[in-house]
Order: sequence, then C-alpha cells, then structure tokens
Amino acid sequence: MSSNQFSNLNSSNPWLEKLFKNIKAVVLVVIVAILLSTAFFQVGPEEVGVIVQFGKYQRTVDPGLNYKIPFMESVYKVPVERQQKLEFGFRTTNPGIRTEYTRRGTTDESLMLTGDLNLADVEWVVQYRIDNAYNYLFKVRNPETTLRDISEAAMRQIVGDRTVNEVLTVGRTEISSKLQELMQKVCREYSLGVKIEQVVLQDVNPPEPVKAAFNSVNEAQQEKETLINQAKAEYNKVIPKAAGQAKETIQMAEGYASERVNNAKGDVARFNALYTEYVKAPEVTKKRIYLETMESVIPKLGEKIITDQKGNSVLPLLQMQLSQQKNSNNGQ
Repeated sequence: MSSNQFSNLNSSNPWLEKLFKNIKAVVLVVIVAILLSTAFFQVGPEEVGVIVQFGKYQRTVDPGLNYKIPFMESVYKVPVERQQKLEFGFRTTNPGIRTEYTRRGTTDESLMLTGDLNLADVEWVVQYRIDNAYNYLFKVRNPETTLRDISEAAMRQIVGDRTVNEVLTVGRTEISSKLQELMQKVCREYSLGVKIEQVVLQDVNPPEPVKAAFNSVNEAQQEKETLINQAKAEYNKVIPKAAGQAKETIQMAEGYASERVNNAKGDVARFNALYTEYVKAPEVTKKRIYLETMESVIPKLGEKIITDQKGNSVLPLLQMQLSQQKNSNNGQ
C-alpha cells in the first residue's frame, strides 16, 4: 500500500487517524503496565522471597509486598513456616476425615534387613521445616529427594543395628528419636537448610508371607509376660504376708519365753524368801503358809461345809439350809 493510499485510509476513518496519532502513548502505557506487573510481587505470610539477579543470589525479603528489577531479577518463594512431611512405605491418596492410603510402589523403601538377618516392613513419616531458604535452594540439588535418601539410609542403618523383636516391639520409640537425631546431623553436614521437627514410626510389621507366624510369636510372648507379672504379683502378695506371720510368731514365742522366765524367777525369789523365813521360824511359817493356802482354796469349793470329827450339832443346821435351797428352786 502506497503513502497516498494510507493517507486516504486515515482520512476516510477518523478513529484510525486518532489511534495512529496516540500510538506512542498507548505503547508507553502498555510497557509501564508490564513493568509494574513484573516489578512488584507478594510474599505469603508463611514464606520468604529469595531474589536472584541473572542466577546470582541478591537478597531475601520478608512476607508482604516487595519489589524486584523487572527482567533482571527473579524471585523464589520458599515456605519456611510451613511444616512439610515425607512418607515412607505408603502414600496418602485422599486426605481428609477418612484418609485413604496406598502402598503401591513403596515396598523397596520400606522392606529392611535387621541385625539378626530378619526382614521388617517399616513405615514412617518425617516432618520437617525449611529453616534456611538460601541453603535449601542453592547448596544441594533436589533437596527434597536428597532428604528422602538421607531418611531412608539412616533408617536402614538404625534397623540394621537391632534385632527384629526390638524393631517390632520395645525399640520403636528409640528408633524414632535416633532417626531424628541422625537425620538432623546429616542435614547440617550437607547444609541442606532443613530442620527435622519430628519422626513418627507409623507402623512396623513382618513381611506379609510370615506375618501370621510373627503374630503368633508376639501373642505367645505377651502371654508369657502376663503370666510372669501374675506370678510376681502373687509372690509379692504371699511372701510378705508369710514373712509377717513368721515375724509375729517369733515375737509371740519370744514374749512367751520372757514371761515364763520372769515367772520362774519370781517363783524362785518367793520360794527363797519363804525358805529364809521358814529357817527363822519353822512352825510359824508353816502355819502362815497353811492359812494362806486355805484362804485361796476354800472360796473355790462352792456350797461345802467342813467340820471336824467331833462336830455333832451341825446336822440340823445343814438340813435347814438344804430345805431353804429346795424351796427357792421350786419357787423359780
């Protein structure tokens, strides 16, 4: 199209003529809008922004509205306040109130050899947080994959130092704490920029082909422990009681022995005293002993009348007493 034709087109269409006159302003506005849209960016409340210029680290910015040089600087948003997790031996397929899981394709990472050359299927979860965004982005390539490899290697080392019974039963808490400690140590050595918050041993089972046999062994061990505890409880109940009874019997015997000895000593002292008095005055002493003896014996005889050989006037009195006693019995 010639210049004359272009002029004729503009003159025939006023709108196009106005557009061509203001095209520079329109282009300038578009460029400014693009620059502004690429210069300002928003960092979330749980993130930090890492700004690089032509691939070189420049600075780290806090949450909120921030600025970068368009086309020269780029930003990586790193969720440093968000707790993240890695799953081993299973994967969550549908989180929610009734979370759904799958074990498909995870057997290689969960099947491990124990120290006594048995196999254990270990499932665990590692919860971590990024505590150094620069190290996480630039010190290690593929940090999440590296962290997964670190966790799996550390778990195999820990399980390999223990028996299968320890892994399946009593050693689970120790394994979790040891794994967290070992992972954190390796992450510091690698400058991974990650803090291990928690390690949860989700489930530990024997391999599926021998699971029934292992369950039977565990049930037998639990029954054994139950019987041992019951026996100890019975022992603790019976033995102290028997010991107390034995001690009580010994103390009673000792008390009885002391009583008998003291009584015997008292009798000996009384006899010696009587003998001393008897030596001094035999007749008086014999009479006094006789009277004292009669004084203690006669009250125990009850309804008895004692007379000498010449007691002739006692019979009427005795008959009267017997009659009174008979009448009183009839009245009752």
